[in-house]
Amino acid sequence: MRYFEELVTNGVWDEVEKYLSGFTKVDDNRYSMKIFFEIRKQKYLEALDKKDRAEAVEILVKDLKVFSAFNEDLFKEITHLLTLDNFRDNEQLSKYGDSKSARVIMLAELKKLIEANPLFRDKLTFPNLKNSRLRTLINQSLNWQHQLCKNPKPNPDIKSLFIDHSCGQSQPNGARAPSPVTHPLMSAVPKAGGFPLLGAHGPFQPAPAPLPTSLAGWMANPSPVPHPSTSAGPISFSTPNNAAILKRPRSPPTNNAVDYQTADSEHVLKRSRPFGMSDEVNNLPVSIMPVGYAVQSHGQSSYSSDDLPKSVWMTLNPGSAVKSMDFHPVQQILLLVGTNTGDIMVWDLSNRERLAIRNFKVWELGSWSVTLQASLSNDHTASINRVIWSPDGTLFGVAYSKHIVHLYSYHGGGDVRNHLEIEAHSGSVNDLAFSYPNKQLCIVTCGEDRLIKVWDAVTGAKQYTFEGHEAPVYSVCPHHKENIQFIFSTATDGKIKAWLYDNLGSRVDYDAPGHSSTTMSYSADGTSIVFMIKWAPDRLFSCGTNKEGDSFLVEWNESEGAVKRTYHGLGKRSTGVVQFDTTKNRFLAAGDDGVVKFWDMDNVNLLTTTDADGGLPASPCLRFNKEGILLAISTNENGIKILANTDGIRLLRTLETRSFDPSRAGSSSVLKASTMGTFGANPPVGLSIIDRSAPTASIVAMNGDNRSLLDVKPRVADESVDKSRIWKLTEISEPSQCRSLRIPDNLPVTKVCRLIFTNSGYAILALSANAVHKLWKWQRNDRNSTGKATASVAPQLWQPPSGMLMTNDISDTNPEEAVSCFALSKNDSYVMSASGGKISLFNMMTFKTMTTFMPPPPAATFLAFHPQDNNIIAIGMEDSLIQIYNVRVDEVKTKLKGHQKRITGLAFSNVLNVLVSSGADSQLCVWSTDGWEKQASKYLQIPSARTPSRLSDTRVQFHQDQIHLLVVHETQIAIYEAPKLECLKQWVAPEASGPITHATYSCDSQSIYICFEDGSVCVLTASTLRLRCRISPTSYLPANPSSRVYPVVIAAHPSEPNLFSLGLSDGGVYILEPLETEGKWGTSPPLENGAGPSTTAGATNADQPQR
Repeated sequence: MRYFEELVTNGVWDEVEKYLSGFTKVDDNRYSMKIFFEIRKQKYLEALDKKDRAEAVEILVKDLKVFSAFNEDLFKEITHLLTLDNFRDNEQLSKYGDSKSARVIMLAELKKLIEANPLFRDKLTFPNLKNSRLRTLINQSLNWQHQLCKNPKPNPDIKSLFIDHSCGQSQPNGARAPSPVTHPLMSAVPKAGGFPLLGAHGPFQPAPAPLPTSLAGWMANPSPVPHPSTSAGPISFSTPNNAAILKRPRSPPTNNAVDYQTADSEHVLKRSRPFGMSDEVNNLPVSIMPVGYAVQSHGQSSYSSDDLPKSVWMTLNPGSAVKSMDFHPVQQILLLVGTNTGDIMVWDLSNRERLAIRNFKVWELGSWSVTLQASLSNDHTASINRVIWSPDGTLFGVAYSKHIVHLYSYHGGGDVRNHLEIEAHSGSVNDLAFSYPNKQLCIVTCGEDRLIKVWDAVTGAKQYTFEGHEAPVYSVCPHHKENIQFIFSTATDGKIKAWLYDNLGSRVDYDAPGHSSTTMSYSADGTSIVFMIKWAPDRLFSCGTNKEGDSFLVEWNESEGAVKRTYHGLGKRSTGVVQFDTTKNRFLAAGDDGVVKFWDMDNVNLLTTTDADGGLPASPCLRFNKEGILLAISTNENGIKILANTDGIRLLRTLETRSFDPSRAGSSSVLKASTMGTFGANPPVGLSIIDRSAPTASIVAMNGDNRSLLDVKPRVADESVDKSRIWKLTEISEPSQCRSLRIPDNLPVTKVCRLIFTNSGYAILALSANAVHKLWKWQRNDRNSTGKATASVAPQLWQPPSGMLMTNDISDTNPEEAVSCFALSKNDSYVMSASGGKISLFNMMTFKTMTTFMPPPPAATFLAFHPQDNNIIAIGMEDSLIQIYNVRVDEVKTKLKGHQKRITGLAFSNVLNVLVSSGADSQLCVWSTDGWEKQASKYLQIPSARTPSRLSDTRVQFHQDQIHLLVVHETQIAIYEAPKLECLKQWVAPEASGPITHATYSCDSQSIYICFEDGSVCVLTASTLRLRCRISPTSYLPANPSSRVYPVVIAAHPSEPNLFSLGLSDGGVYILEPLETEGKWGTSPPLENGAGPSTTAGATNADQPQR
């Protein structure tokens, strides 16, 4: 402690943190967090006191930002200190003296925190050592070694402590010779084990029997040593005798207390991957009703190359290079795809439709490390290394090239919801797999930081961290055999390691084929080989490519830890990593030399090949579906080819030509996966077993095979059951049918012109027609533990202690005629706003006006921050111009001319690097953000029977994928594709509801919320523009027939997809959520095959297409 006190007193902050980090880390516990915060806060205040703003900003970003996830308001207050000439003007810091006195006060606080921190127990005083303690330990060790000698001498001659003692004639000091290595893969690296505890835990434990050197040995052979229990995992081990462990890897015991399914039951998943290990999480208990995609039953002897899917049936166009694919384990016509731009997609092969797409976005950026934030500040994109379904298909995981793992819950169709975001590794997350240790669903990750980690798939809690690889870990493969759960991992130095779910280190180390100094040279960074490994289901295969381009596809003899057979036919100079997959426990397939190569597992010679009609890359990504009747392959043109065998073609033809049957659509569609549990953000987490008594339709195919097809019309006997499940539009007309809240307001109320949730989701900002801004904040309390927006708890109208209001300049303007607009910065610290007068920049912490600029005429009518630079603002003007303005230098960079009337909407796409504008002239324009040239323009297609008002606003908003564009007009909702502005879909508003006043995407872009002049709100499914829910004004507005009140603007919450807010014509602000028992606003109507034109009418009878 004295040394630590000296460092703090002298203000040597880097050394203070370095020394402290040897004992604890920031996130170890709340005491440690408080210690680091106080140190960094003092460092920050001293920089401010020296007027060194640059250093203060650096400390804020690098050191203090990490605490914003735990107390965002405090971080904002600390940030605000930068704007003060003297931070002592802050009431809480008014008594701050000089640096030295502040250090003394802080040191006293730090000492209390350190003493209270359980991590520092027994570490604050130096231990007392008895005299000659080191000599005693050496003597104990030598006596123990001497006891193991076969012919012990009465007076042993000890010449060195650098090698073990042995009473032998040929070895100096009796050092035993190393065991001979009979095969490269048998050279398992031993792990030093500690001595068993003495005393209360019992006497010395007996040495175990000789341990086997084979792979099967450590998996299967029970140890005679009783093993203590441990809380770290389901399987625990005693520490083996050191003499035995020096020769051989550890042998775990059999644990009969854990009941796993047997190894010969049907395997659940078969998967390979573009980067890393292919794996199978076999024999997991799956509580899901099987879907009847049965195929012809073959005996193994009847297999031939004709059973392989080699006929090209369709081509999909994801738009970016495919990096990883995985078929749904139950709904076998659903394909999950990940690309090099970070996009994830779910495709339905039955109608060749992309059901869902998500682009890369960190959900809670402020919660993660400064390293990740810095990485994303330089480049907002990340490539996908792995996508994978959970064993029952209710979840899927995504591993990105930047730190992050995302876990989504899948609820069928296009319903994909955020479940977990984990900063799993430092650098790239190279692989991801699901496992089931101790009957608990987990995800296993590995990364560039050389670590393997296991996480709880429900809570995201970290269960294990495995260290031991000396190079980046490339892939992981969980498996179990004979009741032992384990993980294989491979690294880029060609090492294979095996781990049990404990903290005792790796059990075996093997070299991959091709990892040998005689067959290859090593790169400067140590990378020598990258490969995948796969169980299928109880035969072990691996495929890898070394630095020289030589590829190896082998089967292992797991009993001996040696290569059983090496398959012939792979190219000798592969340009990429050769990827492979297995099917039916009979065939192997690998993408190599621009073709797909197939082998019979029991024959090393090539069986057959297919080029899939050409266009394949040198090493394509490929994946079989579970039954092996479909094969997905990536192409050169950023596409995916789907190959099928006879059974696959029959299945796809049946699904493509099916007639829509409403009696089946409500209960189960081919597009909708049954779910074991609900892991969405809105419903409570829990497991629910689906109804296994639901009728399953049966059909006999033309060849006589008995098949079970989920969407075939049921027999008459079942019709009475299914009629009750016919899809129905959700109508909400009573207050009891939803959760709604009018936000309390004690300021004068006038029409709400603009409304937005803060990016954090903890507050909502409104701009009224009288030019006054109102900010409401939700507080953390017993009823609202997260502090996020909700309709269940009322927020508080927030003002700074000064009572100041943020009021726009309205000189020489008529408030009733003025156009109001604002834009919020990404960090929620500033708002740019105008109400017909000058544009004002406000500080959201203090409500102070930082600056005003651009006095009218013309007045600003729309504002948008540039997504990559908050200092660049696009300003739409009343005179139809768009001005690109740089706040920092107070200069208009350029003016964009293209519209004939005032600008009513602006939206940036940082994927396409374009700005899309819309105007009161019903025109859309696309501008390049590189040179600000106009790329395209198009007028809206106004329905012939509708006459819009003279100055009808047109609003634009980009989909989450930054390509598709939502266009909102008083007559319609339309989806366009940028940058060419092709109209993909159009939804015409029902005349009975009056004009559309506003609309917006939900935060996940899966829904569109629309408000109307009659007070109603409609919810559309974004991918189809089909109405699924209508909310009547009687459900949220009090009955008052004398007043005409309606929503003027609607705002979607940034992280809760089913929460939105309405700003009303009478000045009120409402928050609306579905009932907790419902979880969402209605259900999507079933899709019809070939539903006709993309223009849809918003009629009451559920969106029938116009013909």
